[in-house]
Amino acid sequence: MPVDVESLAQWTSDWLWCLPLSVITVVLHVVGLLVIKRRSDRVLALVGRPGFSAILLVFMAGTTVSVTLLHGMEATVWAIAFRLLRALPDQKSAVLYSLNAMTTFGHSGIALAPQWQLMGSLEALNGWILFGLSTAFLYAILQDVWNKVTVPVRGRA
Repeated sequence: MPVDVESLAQWTSDWLWCLPLSVITVVLHVVGLLVIKRRSDRVLALVGRPGFSAILLVFMAGTTVSVTLLHGMEATVWAIAFRLLRALPDQKSAVLYSLNAMTTFGHSGIALAPQWQLMGSLEALNGWILFGLSTAFLYAILQDVWNKVTVPVRGRA
C-alpha cells in the first residue's frame, strides 16, 4: 500500500507544532501553580487569627481566579501559534477557538484552516492534561485548608 506523503507531511507539521506548545503550556502551568501554592502557604499561616474565615474565602476565590487566568494565558499561547500559522483570520477568533478546543466546549463555529485541523484535537488533549493538573492542585489546596482549619489551634479550647 503506497504512503500518502502529502498527508503524512500535514500530520508531521501538526505534531511538530503541538508537542512544543504542549510542553510550554504545561511548564507555564506548573510554574503558575507553584506561585499560587507559595501564596497559599502564606495565607494558611494565618490560621487561628481573627477574621481568618473571611481571609480564607477571599483566598479561595483568588485561587480560582488565578487558575482560570492561567488557563486563559495558555489558550493565548496556542492562539498566537494559530495566528503565526495563519490557521485563523484574527486574534479574537484564535483565542475563542483555542479556549473552545482547550475546554473541549467546541460550540463557537470557528474552524481551523484544513491543513491545521489535527492541531485543534491535539490542543484539546493538552487541555485535558492542564485541567487535570488544575483539578489535582485545587484538591490539594482544599486538603491543606481542611487540615489547617480542622486541627485545633493551640491555646484554644
